[in-house]
Amino acid sequence: MRRAALTLAVLTTTLGLAACGGGDSTADGTGASADSTPTVVASTDVYGSIAAAVAGDAATVTSIIDDPSADPHSYEADTRTQLALSRADVVVENGGGYDDFVGTMLDAADGADPVVVNAVELSGKDAGGEFNEHVWYDVPTVRKVAAAVEAALAEASPGDAATFQANADALDAQLAELEQRIADAAATTSGTPVAVTEPVPGYLLDALGAEDRTPGEFAEAIEEETDVPADVLQETLALFPGGQVRALVHNEQTTGPQTERVLEAAQAADVPVVPVTETLPEGEDYVSWMSANVDAVVSALTA
Repeated sequence: MRRAALTLAVLTTTLGLAACGGGDSTADGTGASADSTPTVVASTDVYGSIAAAVAGDAATVTSIIDDPSADPHSYEADTRTQLALSRADVVVENGGGYDDFVGTMLDAADGADPVVVNAVELSGKDAGGEFNEHVWYDVPTVRKVAAAVEAALAEASPGDAATFQANADALDAQLAELEQRIADAAATTSGTPVAVTEPVPGYLLDALGAEDRTPGEFAEAIEEETDVPADVLQETLALFPGGQVRALVHNEQTTGPQTERVLEAAQAADVPVVPVTETLPEGEDYVSWMSANVDAVVSALTA
């Protein structure tokens, strides 16, 4: 339902101009490079951070959604967003229905023909059935995204290919180290029961071997902004005083009365609550942010 609302917002082309762009956009706010350097436009600052690490000073990177307090599901794209996308050499999107406004606006932009890096397609996790679209919590997928961005930028600016390769190699080394840290931590977190308010951190929890005991209907209803059935809510609340979970991982960018009740139940039972987000906190890059997420989740699961 949120995905449909997002697409509708794009089609009606709302005028919330302040939502577009970020610290890396050019003076005219379009995301277009003022010179001949290639331009990358990312749907969120998570992918913008990955692209910026690869690009260095040899390309311009703009993130469409870069507000740490915003809910990306409710983002309303506008004409400024479309202009930025129409001028991009490379576009980085999550895919999987998460940021459909990117494809919608590219289709509507005459003459736009950027290389599109789609994280869900690279992940291979959308092959049949339902899946968790929050693939940036899966470090192996992020490594594939970084490699695809490097290849696209090298094609757009062959003269800077060595720079992009060096930057991508440095980033991949950091991501490989992070992936190994997660694998090492899984020796102590595997099988540990956990609850979530949404499936946002699902891939990280899977990599840690944690056992998600949240009723599927609860997380699905919260993500889709529908009411949680009363019996499902009670089943979820009972996880905490009964000691059935060691931690609650909570998406703090989407809250409401029912998630607040779950948070209160966890706190009343002294169950650690780990906040996570869908976009970057101010001043963080992908590696520092995801490293902090790993540390917080592991600490809670092993407390």
